[in-house]
Amino acid sequence: MKPELFRVTPACQAVTEILSRVGDKWTVLVVSYLGNGPMRFNELKRTVNGISQKMLTTTLRSLERDGFVLRTVYQGVPAKVEYQLTDLGRDLLVPVRGLSAWAIANEQRVKNARLQYDAAQNPELAEAAE
Repeated sequence: MKPELFRVTPACQAVTEILSRVGDKWTVLVVSYLGNGPMRFNELKRTVNGISQKMLTTTLRSLERDGFVLRTVYQGVPAKVEYQLTDLGRDLLVPVRGLSAWAIANEQRVKNARLQYDAAQNPELAEAAE
């Protein structure tokens, strides 16, 4: 398509907005782990390697706002908070798991393509690696 003919449609904006929400690495990981069943905050934090408390809080709030995650507070001392996927979140789990399986299956092919590209861009580095 020629640049002067390109226009951003409402559908394109919707896709871009939703993919930016669900496409970040923390969302993919949180949704994947919650796909195994409800989890408490600290359990999620231990499971999602490398995520900070602030980032997990932000991710969970965004997922809750967008309707992917349900936050349930159980009364007690201390109060127990649990997170689980909603029906919409479980629907999202299907493409997330598919993309994850594809990434695992094709990891080496992507690495090889990167090596070939880098070698073509900088032949001196390719010779030094040999």
